[in-house]
Amino acid sequence: MSERSLLMLPLANLMPSLPGMTALAGSMKTYAPSPVWKDTTTADVKFQRLPKKKAVKLWHRARDFERKTRQPGMQDGAIGRNGLAVLHALIFDFLDYATGRLDPGYEAIARKACLSVRSVARGLCNLKMTGVLNWLRRCSESFKDGRFTLEQDTNAYAILPTSQWRGYREPPEAPPPPSGTWGDRPCGMRDALTEAVTEQHYGGSPEAVIRQLEMDDTDPLAAALAKLGRAMNARET
Repeated sequence: MSERSLLMLPLANLMPSLPGMTALAGSMKTYAPSPVWKDTTTADVKFQRLPKKKAVKLWHRARDFERKTRQPGMQDGAIGRNGLAVLHALIFDFLDYATGRLDPGYEAIARKACLSVRSVARGLCNLKMTGVLNWLRRCSESFKDGRFTLEQDTNAYAILPTSQWRGYREPPEAPPPPSGTWGDRPCGMRDALTEAVTEQHYGGSPEAVIRQLEMDDTDPLAAALAKLGRAMNARET
């Protein structure tokens, strides 16, 4: 190969051809003052509280989303198996339901989800593309080798509501049963008058009887008796 042809080739193609170039490339290191991601922040992250009940509901919605987007003959849907495994680990192993704090590292997620680190990266990518998950890159300030530097920290994650999931449709709410049919009130619950009589029959206090009458605000007779009982108690005291 002529010298002119060598000059026209990319440097990556020349490296295996030139003696000692491969070893030199392996020993090269970056001299950037702060080798962190460009969109990394040092600011404090304010996590949004996510109660456990809502988090579990989001998990079931994500599974439903995956089932509905999986095509016949395909193994994965929009989220994928890796994405579901990562989301399960985030919700049930790392999420602080009281504060919303969610900032595990890739290796920690891999251990809990029983995945490789690369599979975790693919799962996180699917979750972000579908709008299920978002994160903020963080870094911390430090003083190392006599100079100020920034060191990459773990990401701060946020599980987004279903309204932001791309391509997901919230299932419609089931209509309430018609009045007077089975299921129009909690199973085993009787009318207020029957409950009050039962409470009194088994030795319940007047306060307990009044509370039973007040539980059904649709019964005018029960409401009137409860009001009368309150007035009599107030008069006696």
